Amino acid sequence: MIVRNLVLSAVLAATATAFQPHAPLLSRPSSASRNMSRPTTKSSNLVMRDFPKPNVEDTDNYRFASEMSNSFKTTLKADPSQKKKVAIIGGGLAGLSCAKYLSDAGHEATIYEARDVLGGKVSAWQDEDGDWIETGLHIFFGAYPNVMNMFDELNIHDRLQWKIHQMIFAMQELPGEFTSFDFIPGIPAPFNFGLAILMNQKMLTLPEKIQTAPPLIPMLIEGQSFIDAQDELSVTEFMRKYGMPERINEEVFIAMAKALDFIDPDRLSMTVVLTAMNRFLNESNGLQMAFLDGNQSDRLCKPMTDYVEKRGGSVKLNAPLKEIVTNDDGSINHLLLRSGEKIEAEEYVSAMPVDIVKRMLPKKWQNMPYFRQLDELEGIPVINLHMWFDRKLKAVDHLCFSRSPLLSVYADMSVTCKEYADPDKSMLELVFAPCSPLAGGNINWIGKSDEEIIDATMGELARLFPTEIANDEKWPATSEQGPNGQAKLLKYSVVKVPRSVYAAIPGRNKYRPSQTTPIPQLTLAGCYTSQKFLGSMEGATLSGKLAAEVIANRAKGNADKPIKEIQQHIIDAASTYEAKEPVGVKGDGAIAFGGGYTVGKKEEELLRESDPAQYDGQKELASV
Repeated sequence: MIVRNLVLSAVLAATATAFQPHAPLLSRPSSASRNMSRPTTKSSNLVMRDFPKPNVEDTDNYRFASEMSNSFKTTLKADPSQKKKVAIIGGGLAGLSCAKYLSDAGHEATIYEARDVLGGKVSAWQDEDGDWIETGLHIFFGAYPNVMNMFDELNIHDRLQWKIHQMIFAMQELPGEFTSFDFIPGIPAPFNFGLAILMNQKMLTLPEKIQTAPPLIPMLIEGQSFIDAQDELSVTEFMRKYGMPERINEEVFIAMAKALDFIDPDRLSMTVVLTAMNRFLNESNGLQMAFLDGNQSDRLCKPMTDYVEKRGGSVKLNAPLKEIVTNDDGSINHLLLRSGEKIEAEEYVSAMPVDIVKRMLPKKWQNMPYFRQLDELEGIPVINLHMWFDRKLKAVDHLCFSRSPLLSVYADMSVTCKEYADPDKSMLELVFAPCSPLAGGNINWIGKSDEEIIDATMGELARLFPTEIANDEKWPATSEQGPNGQAKLLKYSVVKVPRSVYAAIPGRNKYRPSQTTPIPQLTLAGCYTSQKFLGSMEGATLSGKLAAEVIANRAKGNADKPIKEIQQHIIDAASTYEAKEPVGVKGDGAIAFGGGYTVGKKEEELLRESDPAQYDGQKELASV
């Protein structure tokens, strides 16, 4: 491995001068955007172009994912006498994944979902005009082995629209222009990643690029042990410890941090960034991205549901949990739904978000260290925006890292997604982050009105599209736009997710619980549980798979996998914790059960009551 790194360093140094610098993306289009004529304020000639599915199977991670999937149909397959009736609370990706693999192992899985839609943090629904509203802008990476394996098993790979192997960044200092990291076909990892960075001459100087490499070498040599050890450091602290230039933070890490966990780098654990980079440096197609070809409900959740139901399972919508009823010894007696229905099963899975799990904990469990460690985990706020314009904006057929103080990533879904394609008008989907002091932001945007959020976003879009966004008196932030800008906002939707994926701040990994619990017949699933892909679609999918493995293994009469080690200070504090009756979930709808939705007066009142940290005590550190 050491020799490999020395060779890598030599190759990267040589290629720094061997390749010609890339011009800005807009003046020298990539092969994905050569059909785009000079942008005008009236229309765009950009044609959606998809690329062949990359080889995502030839990696150790994919092979492991595939072997694990096969085990449910072979070594973990239940005999008729071993078949279990399993109740799964929550129909997000973790719950759906768990049900899918339990079905493969011959068990009867039933999902109880509180809402009228599936998907959790990837849910989608239609507004009064029939337009699809998504909880988040979701991108599928080649380095998602369990997701890719599941797509193969469901035979839905054709629903992914793969884009050119690039990372595209808006140029902060050059409004309206973009630059990119271009991955050269045929060059394996990690050389393709190094070349992509070296060839870009717009973001970092050669000395800065060279200074970036040494801190990453221990990751390549030591692997996961080094990555896990960095969890106590924020991205900013890691950079300073290893002498990385501050401009790397400004040019790259801020964009990465906000895309990975909706949080600024001074609050994000370096383990998150290193986990992503480790995949990209070791898997040639790991960073290649794909969009789903339509809404997640129909194109992803439905085939998972169909798969489960075809094998004897079921999915129940509008079935909110009221209480987990326990026996005197703390074991589960039954689940009580709000409808009054009692659910009795042989195995139970909680696939609820961590913030909801904490509200539902039975009194008899509350002094257990395993559950007390959940106090150290909480969901991070994020806002997802949909914005429809009256004409085409200058666009790229890809995800774009905005490098904006307010926005994380965005995409023009009218050119990236088949179902949303429109030759005449743009529909931007944008991630507004960080949106709260909880995430390291200066302003509590969760507590702001939709109009305030959209006005601030229009100001950022005026920077990204300086010759296209109109000076619209409805949006004061556009007041400095010149006469050439003509594009006006027709419609918008603001989706607030007060508690999204768990906040991956430094030191959290050690508190993420194992799927195995101390409660007989109870297993946990969710991206917050212990698995190496953190808070992501891949992490949620893997967590459900791991939970299914616990149950399938137990059904075969094998010993449970051990519970993950719990920190001593959690053990010490748990014994003196004053157990109370569970708070439970108040209200109805997505916000109440840890999802995202448009927030009206009713939802805001509920949120102020059930999650006051989103509003009260949030000192705004600065103003717009």
